[in-house]
Amino acid sequence: MSIDLTSPDLYFNRELSWLKFNTRVLAQAKNKSLPPLERMKFLAIYGTNLDEFYMIRVAGLKALLKARVQETAIDKLTPTEQLKAIHKTIHKEQKTVESSFQNIMHELKEHNVYIKEYDELSEKEQEIIKTEFFEQIYPVIMPIAIDAMHPFPHLNNLSFALALKLEDSKGNIKHGLIRIPRILPRFLQVEHCYIPIESVVDHFSCELFQGLSKITSIPFRVTRNADLEIEEEEADDFIEIMEEGLRSRNRGVLIRLELMEGADESLLKFLTTHLKLDPLDIYYYNIPLNLGTLWSIVTEEKLAYLTLPNYSPKILPPFDEDNNIFKTIEKQDVLLYHPYESFDPVVNFIQEAANNPNTLSMRMTLYRVGKNSPIVKALIKAAKAGKQVTVLVELKARFDEETNLHWARKLEESGAHVIYGIKGLKVHAKVAQVTKRRGKKLQGYVHLGTGNYNPSTSRIYTDMSYFTAKTEFNNDVTKFFHFITGFSDHSELKTLTLAPEHIKPKIIKMIEHEANQKEKGLIILKANSLVDPDIIQSLYKASMKGCKIELIIRGICTLRPGIKGVSDNISVYSIIGKYLEHPRIYYFKHDSNQCYISSADLMPRNLIRRIEILTPITEKVLIQKIKQILSLQLQDNVLRWKLKSSGEYKQVKQNDDKVINNHEILEEYITKIHNQSKKETPAYVRKLAKKVLKD
Repeated sequence: MSIDLTSPDLYFNRELSWLKFNTRVLAQAKNKSLPPLERMKFLAIYGTNLDEFYMIRVAGLKALLKARVQETAIDKLTPTEQLKAIHKTIHKEQKTVESSFQNIMHELKEHNVYIKEYDELSEKEQEIIKTEFFEQIYPVIMPIAIDAMHPFPHLNNLSFALALKLEDSKGNIKHGLIRIPRILPRFLQVEHCYIPIESVVDHFSCELFQGLSKITSIPFRVTRNADLEIEEEEADDFIEIMEEGLRSRNRGVLIRLELMEGADESLLKFLTTHLKLDPLDIYYYNIPLNLGTLWSIVTEEKLAYLTLPNYSPKILPPFDEDNNIFKTIEKQDVLLYHPYESFDPVVNFIQEAANNPNTLSMRMTLYRVGKNSPIVKALIKAAKAGKQVTVLVELKARFDEETNLHWARKLEESGAHVIYGIKGLKVHAKVAQVTKRRGKKLQGYVHLGTGNYNPSTSRIYTDMSYFTAKTEFNNDVTKFFHFITGFSDHSELKTLTLAPEHIKPKIIKMIEHEANQKEKGLIILKANSLVDPDIIQSLYKASMKGCKIELIIRGICTLRPGIKGVSDNISVYSIIGKYLEHPRIYYFKHDSNQCYISSADLMPRNLIRRIEILTPITEKVLIQKIKQILSLQLQDNVLRWKLKSSGEYKQVKQNDDKVINNHEILEEYITKIHNQSKKETPAYVRKLAKKVLKD
């Protein structure tokens, strides 16, 4: 009997799968084996994740509902069904969020760290905060009266404010708002006591509304649809249309209201009358609003002892010598695993090229680079020095649009040739190429990565960087840049593989090849998300032929494992820990190369709507390094979760005394290698975590 692999019973819903991921993040906030501020960090991540989920995914579902679209994906859940399930999950998790916060605060008290309301402070502390209010806050904030002559103001996306019910000298009831700008700190501080700014503003609110007395007040926060709709076909000036899109983000449809519990009924009615929302999109909290701003406490240097120990990334052979980085790459291909191995060689690659008089050209793609990018500064320096600098700056990188616009302008002013994305596609590939003159010949050097050219995130994201001077890679990268800077629609390369046309067919072909081996096949795919139905169906078919499939998918996974006769040879895991798992690694035991790294996740948006690169790793020693990393992660019994056929995730438990935390093991091992003789050869990769790895 043939099995219908398009049956909705074989798929999880994308949005609900993402919620499961955020639940795993929240679980870290409950993990009492972690230091208190480490747990607070995960609360902050949970809140930031939820903000973006609402701004983009929930907003999208509401738009589909308004357009009366019934089915949105292969799982066949309607927007109404999805929204109902989303509301149920988030409202249910509120109790966990609040109890986790309270438990963390209880533990922090033992270290004399507090979050207190203004009225809970001592007289001395109140005097300090009062001075700060009148010097730093009072001149910035504005009272907003609301009545027949003063309409309710527009509130930008993620606006944070106080709503107030007031009374004048004649007993007349008035209403007002005090918006709290993002330029002000979320918490005021007296030593290790943190005071929410809304508590201070609330206490001094009558200083703003002179002649009125406060009856009651409530802090609140609003969320709007923040997904940009850019009509590229109609854009004569793409930068201008992007800037207009950014302005429109603050005018998006209102989709969520967050409030502190205990609001006065009449004040609540006043707010909800003006902010028309589905009651299910209103959330009441008894902890400070805007969890993401807890980062300001988590990153306090004096409190570093209340987080996991900071790890200093190491520079290992062959980059640990003082030799020219380009001579090193000429001798051998190099594969780095960040953040255990430092991102500095990537920065040095660009900086040394910018400073070298023999450098003729530098080419890069930039997706998310950060606000103070040493890489972009080096490119600007190179362009000013007369080198040919070509940079594709992806202006459509969500929530990094403004930063990228800034850098694009700076690059263009320096004389660099800047491409502002590709019409109809996002350029998500991570690639850089340097061409130098060597005597009468030219020599190219290439960097290909799985993550962004951002030194800051490289310390908290795991990613891979590959350096090579091989001719076949250079030829392909040159063609790649010709493709994105010209009008060519011919994107097929010889060694590298590009999306949107070729990565998906290649992966499906490799899955099929592995499934048809006489010797039992093995596929290991590590990615952030697995959503593409064609890839999933190929994996189902391979499983049905007896191929063993191990999937390490950090976030969304719509494949349903453990279905008898369909996916019983497929295991799905998620790793959540100190570092955000970010590399895309694709391993096929019987493929001629075995290992590939990529910028592309296994999602339609990556495989169909983006320009991505799939890079084969051809050196045996580097393949071995990747296999050992994957093997270590598949044995982790501290950070690994297993997906059940029900859709629930269960944390993998230790079956014996051996504790295998892949993040800690790699930190310890790389540190050990670093502390050994600098003459150590790259053979160190074959020793990687030898005690716990199986080839």
